[in-house]
Formats: sequence, structure tokens, C-alpha cells
Amino acid sequence: MFRAIGSVLKRNKEAFYGIARGSTTSSHGVFTSKITAATITSASSSPLPGNSIYGLRSLLKPQNASSFRKMSTVASISLESKEGLKLLVTGGPQARKWVGTWLFGSAAWVFSMVVLGGVTRLTRSGLSMTDWKFAGEFPPLSDEAWATEFEKYKQSPEYKRVNKGMNLEDFKFIYWMEYAHRMWGRGLGIMFALPFSYFLRKGYITLRLGVKLSGLFALGAGQGFIGWWMVKSGLEEPPSEYSQPRVSPYRLAAHLTSAFAIYCGLFWTALSVVMPEPPAESLAWVRGAAKGRAFNTFPKMGDTWIPDNIFEMKPLIRNFFENTSTVQLDHRLLATTTLLAVGTMWWFTRKLDIHPAVKALIGSTVGMTAVQVTLGVSTLLSYVPVSLGSAHQAGALTLLTLMLLLNHTLRKPSPSLLKSLPQVAKSNFS
Repeated sequence: MFRAIGSVLKRNKEAFYGIARGSTTSSHGVFTSKITAATITSASSSPLPGNSIYGLRSLLKPQNASSFRKMSTVASISLESKEGLKLLVTGGPQARKWVGTWLFGSAAWVFSMVVLGGVTRLTRSGLSMTDWKFAGEFPPLSDEAWATEFEKYKQSPEYKRVNKGMNLEDFKFIYWMEYAHRMWGRGLGIMFALPFSYFLRKGYITLRLGVKLSGLFALGAGQGFIGWWMVKSGLEEPPSEYSQPRVSPYRLAAHLTSAFAIYCGLFWTALSVVMPEPPAESLAWVRGAAKGRAFNTFPKMGDTWIPDNIFEMKPLIRNFFENTSTVQLDHRLLATTTLLAVGTMWWFTRKLDIHPAVKALIGSTVGMTAVQVTLGVSTLLSYVPVSLGSAHQAGALTLLTLMLLLNHTLRKPSPSLLKSLPQVAKSNFS
């Protein structure tokens, strides 16, 4: 995975800075000269100190409204035309590197949050803390504080029906697991907010990027509320005396989906910052990539291929969310179709004239898909041990990462880049 990402970023960097320096064709030389002249004119007339954009904080100053409307163009006009590339970060390559590193780091933090959340659930630690405070709280450090927390947990349905007789040391383990998960999330908020404020103050963040990141920050803050909303459902008495307490599957799905959405948003935005253009060094490769965009107990369940009880709940729609047999069947079908779809994409793109980095990325995606299916089957046959279950969840996010990167590299290049490309690549890359 990391070799594929590095290959794509390295090749794209070379192509992108080649355009910034100017093409060997005369038409692009004229294009660069005109843009340079425009840069000097715009910079000299700009009312902003240091010829920089102050970012979202300019919204608070009405006198800067006219300059603020130029957020996406003034500071980066030397790298774009009217119909061409619009950068998300001002301040040059170094600023893009810093912002990109921060966003990739934030995405990696969310990745670890998802894995830690999976471990917390697999160890049945998620219901150990029976209250929640937005700003967080110190953990129990004295014997009296631990005794108080343990007494709270003893009042919960999970203790009464599942863990009755649990000793204090066992309780401390599940408590620390849930506490770590919560505090890791709060740490992410700080890790995101402080650099965000710094980059805004430096004027690196354009309006378009600022709006995206503000939305992701708000969604991240909302994750705390969604998480507690989910946990709270598991602290309620089950409808039947024979039922084990568990969190609502709908709320769990909302919590996980929100985490995946935040991760996708951060990773995609980071790619757009450090890789404004997809890898393209010839029109032939661009046309090839356009064709690539068109493809996008086991094996039985018990003694049968399809269980008899998959539609036993009424109304019918409930089976797809609450019936264990139906949900597991859907999961298997999705895994199988994903493997077939990715394998088909690889087969039909083998002979396409596309960028070598894209070919390598497709190969990595096929390999990761196979690994993920293997992990899923192994987890099932081993009765879901924590190690394999966590690896399977991490594998899902890894596969999603590769698919995001693949879709990002298959974007159509900007008009300015298309104009500068030769019909065929001048050399082949190994």
C-alpha cells in the first residue's frame, strides 16, 4: 500500500513541478509569461500585508471582502489559469507540504481511532463507563474513586446479565479500554484544531479548503455525541429477560459510518493538497485512465448456502439490520462482489496505456482485497478472536484508503495540464 502511495505522489510531484517551471513547448512558455505578469500585477495591488491571504479570519473584516473573494486565485495565480488549476493552499510548495502532512496525520489518527474502537467493542469494554462529559474527566486514581465507578457499573444491565461476579481488576481493564478510546478522540480534536488555527493565521488556508475542514471538524466534534448516544442505548434494560444488553445496531452503524466519512474527507483533502493534479505525462495515459474509470463455516452458512431464517422478522426491512443471519449473508455477498469487481477492473486494465503508478496502485488494491477476504474468512472460522477481528476492521479501512487514492489519481487533469501534455509519454517508467 505505502509503496503504491509513494509511487503516485512521487510521479505526480515531478509532473506538477515540471508544469510550474514551464513546458518545453513555446505555447506553454507564453502561458507562463502571461501568468507571471498577472502575478506581479495582482500582488502589487493587493491590500493584504506580505502579498498573502489571511484566510477565514478575513470574513470578520468587511473592508477585506473584495480581497477575500480572490482567496483561490491571488496567491496561487502563478500555478493556474482562469480555467485551470485552483490550489487549496497558498504559500508555495513548503506550505502545501506542511498542510498535507498535518491532514495525512489527522487521517492516520482517525484510522487508529476506528481500530481502537473495534478492539474496545470486541473486548466488550464499551459499556464500562456509564456517564459522559463533553470536556472529558480524569480517570479514577484512588481506591475510593475506583470503588465508586465500579458501583456505577454494577447498576448497569451488562453487569447484571453478563459480567455478574466480575472483580475490580477485570473492571479496570475494560474501563481503561473505553477511557483510552474516548481520550484518543479528544486528543484528535486538539491535534486538528491547533494546526488549523496556525495555518489560518499564516494565511495558507483558502476559503474552499477552510469550509471543508470546518465541516470535518464539526463532524468530528459531533462524533462524541453520536458515540454517547450509541453507548446510552446499551445501558438501557433489554426488552426481554433473556436478551443480552447491547448497543443499538443502528446507532453503532451511524457512529462507524460517521468515522469513515471523516476519514475519507481527511484523506481525500490531503491528497488534493499535495497532489493537485493526477499523474499524467501524456494524453495517451489520460485517455487510458478515462477508460479505467468505467470499472470499478465458509463458504456455506452452517449446512446451507442461504439460511432459512433470513426473512423471519416483520416488517421485512428489519432483517437487513437486526437479523444476524441476514446481515452476515449480506456481508459475504458484498465481500464476494467486491473481490470480483476489483479483480475484473485489474483484468480489463492490464493492457490499457495508463500511468505506471496507476497500474501499481490497481495491483495493490487487488492484493489488499484478497487479503481482506482472507482475513474475513479466518476471523469467522476462528470465532472472532480480538486480534483477527481488529485486523479485519483495519483491513477494511486500508482497502478503503487504496480505493480513495485510486479514484483520486483517476481524476481528469486540469485544462492547463492537458494543454501541456504530449500525445505519448516521452519515456517509459519502470
